[in-house]
Amino acid sequence: MRGVTGRLMLLDTASLYFRAYFGVPDSVKAPDGTPVNAVRGLLDFIDRLVKDHRPDALVACMDADWRPQWRVDLIPSYKAHRVAEEHEAGPDEEEVPDTLSPQVPVIEEVLDALGIARVGVEGYEADDVIGTFTARAKGPVDIVTGDRDLYQLVDDARGVRVLYPLKGVGTLQLTDEAWLREKYGVDGRGYADLALLRGDPSDGLPGVPGIGEKTAAKLLTEFGDLAGIMAAVDDPKAKLTPSQRKRLDESRPYVAVAPTVVRVAADVPLPDVDTTLPRAPRDPAGLDELAVRWGLGGSLQRLLLTLGV
Repeated sequence: MRGVTGRLMLLDTASLYFRAYFGVPDSVKAPDGTPVNAVRGLLDFIDRLVKDHRPDALVACMDADWRPQWRVDLIPSYKAHRVAEEHEAGPDEEEVPDTLSPQVPVIEEVLDALGIARVGVEGYEADDVIGTFTARAKGPVDIVTGDRDLYQLVDDARGVRVLYPLKGVGTLQLTDEAWLREKYGVDGRGYADLALLRGDPSDGLPGVPGIGEKTAAKLLTEFGDLAGIMAAVDDPKAKLTPSQRKRLDESRPYVAVAPTVVRVAADVPLPDVDTTLPRAPRDPAGLDELAVRWGLGGSLQRLLLTLGV
């Protein structure tokens, strides 16, 4: 990671452009009538984030594969309900609104012309890219996402926090370990264990039957981590109800593979990119052309002004 000497901001880009798409009216269109609400909304988001949090480096992390086969091999139901079309060669297509799909390549072109680092790695989700950048960071990290799965990366000692949009990106929930303990009874490290125990229907994770969020938090408090809980299943003296013991015992096959699926990767082969926040567009002529073609107007101008261009 060239250029990271201070605060690194990592964008869960798809999470943000989905929010922009649903938060900005589709009446926001290019001169040819094509909706550009997600494009302009994302530029407005980035503008506000840079203004409010002043990162030294910024990476737009992408889903090169939103449903990696190595995760599906372990838990076949993983994100299965969100598949629009299956492909034997290459990633399955995710179900997305008709007028959003054509905006994604425009978003990518605009980010590239601006010179904002954009990283997706074949075979991995944006979460894994974020996890690896976070693991390698030397300074504080702000992860901007609407996906609670990334709470597992929160680490006060390293200055890693999640900025979770509540309303646009003007109102963000600053998620640190104190917030996680108050809300869930766990720290960042414990959040992945809590998530896999309770399950997550939105990701197709079944969880352990009968173990909800509160029970999972209590078990983690009592036994420390997932390994401690499973060790307690084999210990007749451990404080587990007969029902909990039975359900955890029956769920061993799931518990054995779920950590690999739920925990974000920290060893993705990242490309060598300059993550420094750009002060001038990488491709000024190309950016001008995109601005005119797609009617990016004030959204792009405000961001350029904020970047100091």
